[in-house]
Amino acid sequence: MLKGKQTWLFDIPPIIVSTATVVGPEEGKGPLKNDFDIVHDDTTLQENSWEKAEKKLMEQAAQIAVQKVNLKNSDMQFYIGGDLLNQIISASFSARTLAIPYIGIFGACSTSMEGLALGSMIVASGGAQHVLVGTCSHNSSVEKQFRYPTEYGSQKPPTAQFTVTGAGACVLARTGKGPRVTAATIGKVVDMGITDPFNMGAAMAPAAVDTIETHFKDLKRDPSYYDLIVTGDLAAVGHEIAKELFKQRNFPIKHTKFQDCGLMIYDREKQGVQAGGSGAACSAVVTYGTLMKKLQSGELKRILVVATGALLSPLTFQQDESIPCIAHAVAIENGGN
Repeated sequence: MLKGKQTWLFDIPPIIVSTATVVGPEEGKGPLKNDFDIVHDDTTLQENSWEKAEKKLMEQAAQIAVQKVNLKNSDMQFYIGGDLLNQIISASFSARTLAIPYIGIFGACSTSMEGLALGSMIVASGGAQHVLVGTCSHNSSVEKQFRYPTEYGSQKPPTAQFTVTGAGACVLARTGKGPRVTAATIGKVVDMGITDPFNMGAAMAPAAVDTIETHFKDLKRDPSYYDLIVTGDLAAVGHEIAKELFKQRNFPIKHTKFQDCGLMIYDREKQGVQAGGSGAACSAVVTYGTLMKKLQSGELKRILVVATGALLSPLTFQQDESIPCIAHAVAIENGGN
């Protein structure tokens, strides 16, 4: 199963039998609006705090994913979840509601693919019949965690990104119909010395490039193997840096289509999102919404999703630490039976 140094190639590929996405109003105004299960018109979700609203997003996505395949929470052996708040409270408190054996993880904005990779390993190894995987973020809760509260009215530079309000979940199974998870590459922490929390794309781009290159080296593949390679939330700044790094390293990224979820989810010309989208939900809702639909329709046959995460905290920022970053890649292919 282990190929090269960092990649799992699943002999019995787990099947994504269902997915669900729940988003906020800004995401519902973007170009992918028709690909989400629920679009809320109010970021509060009728809750009395942003954190409770974020938890509700996760609970809704999880329940929809389970119900789509006519299963119950009790049919799930494990729930793997994480988010961006301290002590991953959105995932942990939603686990309290879901009452499913819980594995909490933190990979910042890479959490979606970290969870999918770990869930796939559990299912592929025979450790479970069904695993629920999910993550979430909320613009107002995350922005005050890592930057400034919305109410503060702080201006942002063009390099800043807009945290996605949403949640994405999927159910992995050993049998069923749906796209298959065929491989996963676990990334290494890469730190290029960037200290600006308003320039996450630049910080995360080298980690994305390192994981992508490792994936193809470990599996001895060419990028043309995939119809699409998509990063999580490098957005405009990080995406261009990644393309430049590939050029410098003579990596043939042009052999396939190379996109970024942070650029796909919003219309940057019409929405005030600066460089594009970010947040743990960014890659989750794009992958479990738009990309799953394209795989199921046959428009895409093989994709590589590379979720990126900046592993900083308010504490490390106050101590003048640089921003270490990580990226995890998961290969998803059409044709699960």
